[in-house]
Amino acid sequence: MSVRWYTSPDAAAAAEACAHHVIAVLEEVLSGQEFVTFAVSGGSTPRLLFEKLAHSKSHWDHVHLFWVDERCVPPTDPASNYKLADDYLIRPAHIPQRHVHRIIGEMAPKAAAVRYADEIREFFGLDQGELPHFDLVQRGMGPDAHTASLFPGDPLIDDREGIAAAVFAPKSPQWRVTLLPGALLAAKHTVFLVAGEDKAEAVRAVFREEYDPKKYPAQIASHHGRGVAWFLDEKAAALMD
Repeated sequence: MSVRWYTSPDAAAAAEACAHHVIAVLEEVLSGQEFVTFAVSGGSTPRLLFEKLAHSKSHWDHVHLFWVDERCVPPTDPASNYKLADDYLIRPAHIPQRHVHRIIGEMAPKAAAVRYADEIREFFGLDQGELPHFDLVQRGMGPDAHTASLFPGDPLIDDREGIAAAVFAPKSPQWRVTLLPGALLAAKHTVFLVAGEDKAEAVRAVFREEYDPKKYPAQIASHHGRGVAWFLDEKAAALMD
C-alpha cells in the first residue's frame, strides 16, 4: 500500500498539483492499454480540477468517465455531479458521449443504483460478485470525513461486495447513489482533492486516528488502498504538523 499527501498554498494550487498527477496516471495507463477508466466526484474543488484537466493535452477520446456518486436530481440540475463534469470537463475536453457512463439521477434512487451497477458490470465484463478495477478514482471529503456518499455511521461502509447503492443523506436531505467501499478499494489509483479550513480536523482524524471507517469514512482506501495520493491546501492540512 502507498499513501502520500501533498500540500499546496491554496485550493487552486492544490487542484493544479492534483491535475498534474491525474494526467501522469492517465498517460501511464494509456501507454499500456487502449482506454482508461476514470471515476470522478462533484463539488466546488473538483471544478477547479476539471478546468485544469480540460486544458491539458491528454487523450480524452480514450477516457471512459464514471462517477463516484451522484445526487438523485436531473442532469440539468445545478446540484448534479454530472452537470459539473459536463460543464467543466466533458464538453471542454470533447470526451465522446459514448464514453460517458453517468448515474441516471432522475430515476428512482434504488433503480438508478441497480442500473449503474449493471452498466459497470457490462462494461468491465464482470460476473455477479466481481468488482470493477477503475484505473483512477478521484474523491473528495466533507468536514465530517464522509467520502463518496458514505456518511459516518452508515451500514453501507461495511459492504465490501456490492458495486453501488442508493443512500439517503439526512443533512441534505436527499437521495444519492454511491459507489460502495469494495469498488473504491479495488481502484488501481486514487486521488483525494481536499481544500478549506473546515476540512482540517477531518484530515487530521483520517491520518492520525485509529482506523475506524464507520466514524471516518474517508479512511476507506486511505489506510487500505493501492496507490493513494492526497492533495491538500494549507488550510486543510493545518493540523497535520
